[in-house]
Amino acid sequence: MRHPILMTACIAGAIAVAGCTEKPTSEETVERAFQDVNVVDESNLSDVMLTVADPNEAISYFQRSLKSDPDRIDLQRGLALSYVRAKRFNEGSIAWKRVTEMDEANSEDKVRYADALIRNGNWADAEVALDSVPPTYETYERYRLEAMIADANKEWKKADSFYETAVGLTTRPAGVFNNWGYSKLTRGDFKGAEKLFGDAVRQDPTLFTAKNNLVLARAAQRNYTLPVVQMDQAERAQLLHTMALSAVKQGDVTTGKRLLRDAIDTHPQHFEAATRALEALENTG
Repeated sequence: MRHPILMTACIAGAIAVAGCTEKPTSEETVERAFQDVNVVDESNLSDVMLTVADPNEAISYFQRSLKSDPDRIDLQRGLALSYVRAKRFNEGSIAWKRVTEMDEANSEDKVRYADALIRNGNWADAEVALDSVPPTYETYERYRLEAMIADANKEWKKADSFYETAVGLTTRPAGVFNNWGYSKLTRGDFKGAEKLFGDAVRQDPTLFTAKNNLVLARAAQRNYTLPVVQMDQAERAQLLHTMALSAVKQGDVTTGKRLLRDAIDTHPQHFEAATRALEALENTG
């Protein structure tokens, strides 16, 4: 007589177990699918915000996202990066500091924090931030910043060593050569600066800043001929103008006037800055 009761109990137990392993309902499956899609979409949107979006729009996006999930370090990084992209360096420094204090922070975050501090003119704190990065973390960005800080401290040997290391860690060293050349220029090593600016232009023929600095280095040696580098007509006029002002500053006024006339004649449009400079020189005799 107890068999039916036992059978009933077994059936009830089987139903209970089946309930534990039951497949999700169609509604749950759809909800989970939408959650997965949202994660993918959010990731893609974050990438877009960090690359092609207006940086101030990106800031608003990451601020909104962080209201609901403030512990997401990827969102905190996105906000910090966006502040720097928007040239809001003080806010960027604060945002990167917040990132470095999170449990998941890494050495790259500290380097980016130092970069934001330098952009904000806070060199002392930037040096402290870089000093906290382990020496085993060797990247182009780390050594580029180390070189800049050494420059600011006038530690020339250290600066040269850091610049050289940074050059070896990137496939696009034009910017490093340009910064290194400017360092040499400020030290009065004009020949060394000229060589480095020339290296920068060879690496990136479109880098006008390096071309302009190259002219400054040559003019500082009283070499008033344009270097043989790729340039269009407007760039040629600008470089002649730079050379002219350098000549005047060194007391070579006649040469400066000649170069200004060349700049005015060369420019494809009216060259207002060169015209005003020439008029001022001629009016002073």
